[in-house]
Amino acid sequence: MSTLLTTKDVATLIATRTLPRCLEDLAGRIRADFLRWPEFDKSARLASHSRLGVIELMPVADARYYSFKYVNGHPQNPHIGLPTVMALGVLADVATGIPLLVSELTLTTALRTAAMSAVAAQALARPGARSMALIGNGAQSEFQALAFHHLLGINDIRAYDLDPAATRKLAANLARVPGLRLRPCASAAEATRGADIVTTVTADKAYATILTADMVEDGMHLNAVGGDCPGKTELHRDVLLRASTFVEYEPQTRIEGDIQQMPADYPVTELWRVLAGQAPGRRDAGEVTLFDSVGFALEDYSALRYLADSARELGLGQPAGLIPDLADPRDLYALVEASRTVGVQGEVAVSARDSHALCA
Repeated sequence: MSTLLTTKDVATLIATRTLPRCLEDLAGRIRADFLRWPEFDKSARLASHSRLGVIELMPVADARYYSFKYVNGHPQNPHIGLPTVMALGVLADVATGIPLLVSELTLTTALRTAAMSAVAAQALARPGARSMALIGNGAQSEFQALAFHHLLGINDIRAYDLDPAATRKLAANLARVPGLRLRPCASAAEATRGADIVTTVTADKAYATILTADMVEDGMHLNAVGGDCPGKTELHRDVLLRASTFVEYEPQTRIEGDIQQMPADYPVTELWRVLAGQAPGRRDAGEVTLFDSVGFALEDYSALRYLADSARELGLGQPAGLIPDLADPRDLYALVEASRTVGVQGEVAVSARDSHALCA
């Protein structure tokens, strides 16, 4: 039987386990799966671009599970009452192809993106970092702030957005978080001045220069989250020339990340190699490190596994009859005959065969 998780189910999970624990759990799952990097069948996501946005499919698999995420990016959506990013995902059994879990991933993507940022910063930022500039204060911003607060001890957030209402929203949502101070800033330059970490998470689908080289100070860790498709960047190329750059999956980041501005031989290091001890991360306190984060399917795999396990443990979700229950698996037409026989007696509920439990 497939299990369906709605946004309400995921919100209940977060409320039950608490947001700090969910972020910590997801970060642990992501780190553990990145350490299994060679075991996964990986590919860059498949994107369909239009004038107003992009719709993407993000698949990945190991020997046991296959997962994919359907996700969009439409920066103008808030003007018509829709989120910029909306997503759903599937976790399937490789041996049979049965979809074990179908889940919302809009709220979950915000969580896993923030957890991924924290995993990278734990490996790359200076030890003892306590302040962060947060440029772009939209739907992802609270999750980024809380992940860095709870997982890295960041207690000083300097926030800036072109829309002051977005910063007011962020400040109101974080006002009651113990030990976290948020200071609205009048410019990106003001926000970055003296910060240990700089996170850029803007939505506009454009070549932008949110961060310029004069804003970058020795020892900073840069967490560039918003540049995530062709034609969309946040950093001036001079920032890239100054930084040591780390990525998730190089073939995808070359197309979508801030490094799309750079020549093909611009040096980058895949983060999994740092986590596995195969490549150095930060070499000294004065080095500028950059995590050019575009979001990779393995992070969604980690998140879907976490959702599946949590749904089973907490009794969340509903059974979804996505696979027909057939006396003869070769006789699919029997479903049509059964429906015709019932006729006007009402809708026929075709149950799915309870052939697989959620993953352990």
